[in-house]
Amino acid sequence: MSGVWVFKNGVVRLVENPGGEQPGGKRKVLVHTPTNEVITCYAELEAKLCSLGWERYYDDPDLLQFHKTSTVHLISLPKDFSKFKPRHMYDIVVQNRNIFEVRDM
Repeated sequence: MSGVWVFKNGVVRLVENPGGEQPGGKRKVLVHTPTNEVITCYAELEAKLCSLGWERYYDDPDLLQFHKTSTVHLISLPKDFSKFKPRHMYDIVVQNRNIFEVRDM
């Protein structure tokens, strides 16, 4: 999880950087490693995931979800791509090893 620790009024809290931005202006991107393609929208991501056997799961109207047939694996993403954070990217990477990776841009 990325963010900045902020001390205010005697309280310390972790504030996430908007857009996954890291200190120094770097941001995280999800990359499809076989094609070295940066995923820039959900349509691209859905096409890649479907080719790997993932299917859209329409159980929750507030989330974009993918389920892998004959497994208990589920990927849940915010409906709005602008809210797609590094924690979501890492979830995809963990469930699809050697297919996706997260890189600093």
